[in-house]
Amino acid sequence: MVRPFDIEEVFPEVAAGSQRRRRRQSGSSAQGVAVTLIADYTVRTRAWLPSAAIVALLGEFGVTSGAARTAISRLARRGILEGSRQGRHSSYRLTEGAASDLTKGGTAIGAVGAESEAWDGSWTVVVFSVPEQESTRRRALRDHLRWNGYAPLYDGVWISPDPLPPAGRAELAAAARGSVTVFRAQHQELQAEADRSPVEAWDLPGIAKAYETFIDRWWPLLPRIAAGEVTGAAAVRTRTEVMDVYRRFPVLDPMLPVALMPPDWPRRRARAVFVAIYDGLLEPAQDHIRSVVARVADGPWPDIQAHTVAHMAAGVRHGPD
Repeated sequence: MVRPFDIEEVFPEVAAGSQRRRRRQSGSSAQGVAVTLIADYTVRTRAWLPSAAIVALLGEFGVTSGAARTAISRLARRGILEGSRQGRHSSYRLTEGAASDLTKGGTAIGAVGAESEAWDGSWTVVVFSVPEQESTRRRALRDHLRWNGYAPLYDGVWISPDPLPPAGRAELAAAARGSVTVFRAQHQELQAEADRSPVEAWDLPGIAKAYETFIDRWWPLLPRIAAGEVTGAAAVRTRTEVMDVYRRFPVLDPMLPVALMPPDWPRRRARAVFVAIYDGLLEPAQDHIRSVVARVADGPWPDIQAHTVAHMAAGVRHGPD
């Protein structure tokens, strides 16, 4: 499966202590911003974007021309972007695999805070044992589980409230190579101090803090957006940055029913802020993207189309070649 984002971009602690993590602490990578930017305006149509336009747009995020071109080249090598050349001009778009993966991720993002309260009370439990000398294999399995919303209740016991779909079974089998057992079970309370609730597999105070930090950072912009005061490059930057942060929540938050969450769980408040910004800036941001592309390429660019949070929740459909 194509991974449009490195796992360290969603879980910085995975690379704790590494030079790579220290480089990421100042913000998202140029590759991460590029993927978010391109997906937000082309995933519905898989439109081609001139490389000069991508470089110019990344420049509005403070990315130098050299760093932008390097990011594009690396995304192409990773199979996230594919290129096309007409004369001296090159263009890029998401590959079919990346577009499909981002559409799937977008469905999860769009559902944050709007999920059904229905839940049968059962947990998917993944139990595995990997020899110490196979550390690379163990790390890959843990990364796979994190990407798919699981959290460690104990070292070799990972859980999720969601059922394991057929496609997920095949992916897990490939990642685990047979050293795994999966159950769908309900928690039986011991009513003793030794009893650990499955909910404790997640750092709920940490997740709540992440939501509150998101709300505090973004809600002051809402009056200006409602008044139409955020336009042009600022609209694109704001819309891209809010998505770049919010996209982490589907894998940080177990999305359990609110009844199992602490009082005043901030998930829905964060969603309301996200929708107000992402949808509220759709038109001015889309207009700016088209204008930047028009500066480096002739003719209108109707294939550049932004999408709403509702579109993502429903599953953004991308068109054929």
